[in-house]
Amino acid sequence: MSKLRVIISGGGTGGHIFPAIAIANALKESNPETEILFVGATGRMEMEKVPNAGYKIIGLNIAGIQRSNLLKNIGLPIKLASSFIKAYQIVNSFKPHVAVGVGGYASGPLLRIAAFCGVPTVIQEQNSYAGMTNKWLAKNAHVICTAYLDMEKFFPKEKVVFTGNPVRKEITQINASREQAMAYYGLDPTRPTVLIVGGSLGARTINKSVEVALERIKTAEAQVLWQTGKMYYEECAIVSQGVSNLHAKMFLDRMDYAYTCADVIVSRAGALSISELQLVGKPVILVPSPNVAEDHQTHNAMALVNKQAAIMVKDSEAKVNLIGAAFDLLQNKTLQQELSVNISKMAIPNAAEKIVEQILKVALA
Repeated sequence: MSKLRVIISGGGTGGHIFPAIAIANALKESNPETEILFVGATGRMEMEKVPNAGYKIIGLNIAGIQRSNLLKNIGLPIKLASSFIKAYQIVNSFKPHVAVGVGGYASGPLLRIAAFCGVPTVIQEQNSYAGMTNKWLAKNAHVICTAYLDMEKFFPKEKVVFTGNPVRKEITQINASREQAMAYYGLDPTRPTVLIVGGSLGARTINKSVEVALERIKTAEAQVLWQTGKMYYEECAIVSQGVSNLHAKMFLDRMDYAYTCADVIVSRAGALSISELQLVGKPVILVPSPNVAEDHQTHNAMALVNKQAAIMVKDSEAKVNLIGAAFDLLQNKTLQQELSVNISKMAIPNAAEKIVEQILKVALA
């Protein structure tokens, strides 16, 4: 075979984009001569994140179905048609040996056209509840790489391969000392620490849960490292003024340090976050976002809760219960140990390499 050519398609959220980039990086590590082309959705975050990672990307003018406002779907058939035409042009021009779909709007037209043109396809499903696009593409896929067991309820059993979710390299190789990490974030190394993360954009409910619990936080022996997200940082910074043990940050640019500081972690339940938390192996409280398709974050969280690997607090109950639950967990060393051991058992550190193994198997068949 000549130089391997791979199309990776999908995006829309970091939960799709960062695993896709991790797969691309692993392909390059396997063979630096591999040619990789990304295909995303115009105007979505992959159009910025993928070039920043050093890869070329082409955008399709595609959008998802707007369930909340049906009038916004009027132009959808035209967008779909143009996306299929452009996807055909891309496949015909690039001539990939394999096409990989990671979920998101763009992967639908691209992988369907790839299959139509005789190009073998591989799907990567990050969540415990399969997305609509991947379910639609499964019939023509050669291999479906999953991050959770028991995904045969969504996909043909003979195509499913359990690989895990690829995560950032710095998370798979955390080697910072607690003192170094604490100093980086200006924390007190003698105090137990709750790490609160709501994703890069922040999580309104989680932030409000901190705000309403200020008095509880002020009197606690513990300290809180609080990632607010860009959208909410200004108001959260005002809220945290004068509270010496509450450290509000817009971003946590060194997540390896942040995880090292933490005794207990509070997080949303996105697929990528959970895969990182499994590798980190610390006690976790998950607050699933209710604002995602098919409520997949709740399904992700329950996959851990059912194995006694995490605690879940519903978004609707977070303002009342979340901070109390975090401080209670800090006091319960036995439960911390149980959660830590069980979540660590679910970790898959070499997921990207396992997915690349499947991609190469399909491409070289």
